[in-house]
Amino acid sequence: MHRITAHQPYPLFNTAATRRLEKAAAAALPPHTLMQRAGLAVAQLAQALAPHARTVWIACGPGNNGGDGLEAAMHLQRSGRRVVVTWLGQPDTAPADARASWQRARGAGVSWADTAPDDLGANDLCIDALLGIGVSSSPHSPARAPDARLRACLQALHHSPAPVLAVDLPSGLDADNGQFAAGLAPDTPPHLHHQAPPPRHTLSLLTLKPGLFTAAGRDAAGQVWLDDLGVEPGHEPPNAWLSGPALPAPRAHASHKGSYGDVAVVGGEGLAARGMGMAGAALLAASATLHSGAGRVLVALLDDGHLQLDLQQPELMFRRFDALALEQLTVVCGCGGGQAIARVLPEVITRAARLVLDADALNTIATQAALHALVVARGQHGQPTVLTPHPLEAARLMGLTTAEVQAHRLDAAQQLANQFNCVAVLKGSGTVIAAPDRVPAINPTGNARLATAGTGDVLAGMVGAHLAAGASALRAASEAVYQHGQAADDWPARQALTASALARRVGGS
Repeated sequence: MHRITAHQPYPLFNTAATRRLEKAAAAALPPHTLMQRAGLAVAQLAQALAPHARTVWIACGPGNNGGDGLEAAMHLQRSGRRVVVTWLGQPDTAPADARASWQRARGAGVSWADTAPDDLGANDLCIDALLGIGVSSSPHSPARAPDARLRACLQALHHSPAPVLAVDLPSGLDADNGQFAAGLAPDTPPHLHHQAPPPRHTLSLLTLKPGLFTAAGRDAAGQVWLDDLGVEPGHEPPNAWLSGPALPAPRAHASHKGSYGDVAVVGGEGLAARGMGMAGAALLAASATLHSGAGRVLVALLDDGHLQLDLQQPELMFRRFDALALEQLTVVCGCGGGQAIARVLPEVITRAARLVLDADALNTIATQAALHALVVARGQHGQPTVLTPHPLEAARLMGLTTAEVQAHRLDAAQQLANQFNCVAVLKGSGTVIAAPDRVPAINPTGNARLATAGTGDVLAGMVGAHLAAGASALRAASEAVYQHGQAADDWPARQALTASALARRVGGS
């Protein structure tokens, strides 16, 4: 068993792959072995997390996830804890393994309760063994309304003042996409709590599941642990990867600014007639590019040349768009581009040596099939391209709703990559990076402090710097996303995170 951190990559397996592994292992091992291993693992982690716990409440569902909880209850009771179990199953209908664990729990002297305890604060630890991977958030899956006892147990767990340990998955969470099934989501979003919620932990069994690391999964799961129960994945290929940190990239002494590439940031429409301007977005992207190590950063603002020098960043070189040698440049296009971006996009897409498309560039492409075709052609010609949409921009590009994109984040990112023949970065909690004919990756770094204006522009600039330095499109995107999130994770606790400060921090400066 080990704690999952952001320090190395991990393979992720969806529900179907996990069930195949479980079935093969169960056939190869003596009966009840997997459940005994799972229950022991849960009990060991519970004791490590709450070593001084005296009272533990375990909510057990009617299936094998509940059986894991029953097995854990037996071990915890024998270790001297007072264990109270609410079991939603029945001996005559429970799976054989779960029935055996129920008998073992009874023999150990576990206490039983029909519903959740009235005073959860009297418990030192709560264990969620209700549903595991046995739910789906897909609208095509048959939905069953949760019964009153299940709803009561779920609400008790969601609002527990004691730490919660989930067995395999937080109950109700879809293992494949990180969305809660209908009727099973917490009734109060985590960010609306008036005080910090108690710690949450999830012990993923056999495999790590994608849904633990994206969409609602990160908030629901808390700290994730893995116990493979002694089962190797064998020939089962992962469905996704949890990204690891960037490889070290030391700079040779005998190098110069040309060794690390030239990046042009194109955007920043000026709307003087309406009293508006969007140069800030382009300047944020340029700042991030600069602080991420690009050799030179050129800025082509679409504001009729009103700004020719940034006194705070004199290293930025301002150019007219028509003076850019696009064929020799990595271009970051779209940050604050507004409607003006439309007039330069055909040239940018056709001519740029390497290209990052963000913000208004993506919104414009979503409305013009000809531009879509030009992006696809870049991939056919071997010109590296990265799209960096947030969920609404991704929805526009694919003709979907934002909710549809968020409901299937891995699939949406992969669809984008295939549709545009390039690397797609679907931003959000658990940013997804996808490329044609590659297994997608979920980024493990970052937090809600990034939910502030301009941080997406910073990411686009970072991707551009990595591309300019010679990284492939997929590597540039993966490393930039990881470092972007890591900078937010390392942010001083009492210091506000702003995009301009983030841009200066991303390169360690």
